[in-house]
Amino acid sequence: MQQQLNINPIKSISQLARILGLPAPLHPLVTLVDYTNVPIKVFPRGQKVSFDFYKISFKPTFTGHLKYGQGHYDFEEGGLAFLKPKQIVFSPEEAESYEGIALYFHPDFIRNYPLGKTINQYGFFSYNVTEALCLSAKEKEVIANLFSSIANELDNNIDNFSQDVLVSQIELLLNYSNRFYNRQFITRKVVNHDIINSLDKLLNNYFEKDSLQDGLPSVKHISTELKLSQRYLSDMLRSLTGLNTQQYIQNAVIERAKEKLSTTNLSVSEIAYELGFEHSQSFNKLFKAKTELSPLEFRARFN
Repeated sequence: MQQQLNINPIKSISQLARILGLPAPLHPLVTLVDYTNVPIKVFPRGQKVSFDFYKISFKPTFTGHLKYGQGHYDFEEGGLAFLKPKQIVFSPEEAESYEGIALYFHPDFIRNYPLGKTINQYGFFSYNVTEALCLSAKEKEVIANLFSSIANELDNNIDNFSQDVLVSQIELLLNYSNRFYNRQFITRKVVNHDIINSLDKLLNNYFEKDSLQDGLPSVKHISTELKLSQRYLSDMLRSLTGLNTQQYIQNAVIERAKEKLSTTNLSVSEIAYELGFEHSQSFNKLFKAKTELSPLEFRARFN
C-alpha cells in the first residue's frame, strides 16, 4: 500500500494538460501533445506515473539508441510506443525521451464504438514499454500522415461528426501499427532468433533438473527470465513459429518425453513426474493431443 503512494496518477486529459503546462484540451477525452512545446522537467527523473487513459507515442526521429526488449536499437527512422490505462511507467532519465508527439485518449472516448470492445485485441498495449515499434522510412511517413490527420481534426471546431472521425482515425492508426509490428517480427529475425535460442536454452536447463517438483515452466516464468512481456513473447513466437509461448513450451515437453520414451526404461509415470506433471493422466492427455499416440503406443512403435 505504501508503494502506491509513490505513484503519480494522472486521472484525466485535462489534468495532464495542466501538468504539462498546456492549454485546456478542446475535447476532454482526447488530445495530441507535441513535446517540443513541453518543458523537459515535467516530472522528476525516475518518477512513477500512471495514466487512466491510452497513450500512443510517436518519435519521428530519435538521436542515439533506445532500449528495446533485451537490446538497444537505432531509432533514427522513428518509433511508436503504446501504453494502456493504469500501466505504471517511469519518467525518462534522458531529455531526448520527450521528443515527438503523443496521442492520449480516454477509454470513455471509444466506449460506445466497436473499437471500445476490440481494443484489447491489439496486443501491443500489453507489451512492456521498452518493446517499442521501430519504423522504416515508409512506415514513418504513413504514421506521420495519420497523426497529422488526427491533429487537423482536433483543430477543427467540435461537431456531431468529430468523435466518429477521430475514433476511425485511431482505429486506422492501430491497424497500421498491427501490420508494422508483424513486419518487425519478421525483419528482426536475427534478434528474435537469439531470443528463441535463449528460450530453448532456458527450457533445456529447466529439463536438466533431476525432477521438476515445481511443475512445468509457466509462460510467466519464461517471459520473466527473458525480460519480455508475456504478450510480446507469444506474438513474436507466433509470427516466427506459428506457436504461442504455451504451445512452444508444450512442444519442448513432448520432444523431451519422446527422448525419454525412446532411450530409457522409465515408466510413463516416472517420465511424467520428471517432466513436472503432477498426474500422469495429464501427461498422457497432452502427449496424445500432440502426437495422436499414447506414450506407450509411441514407445512400442519406436521400438
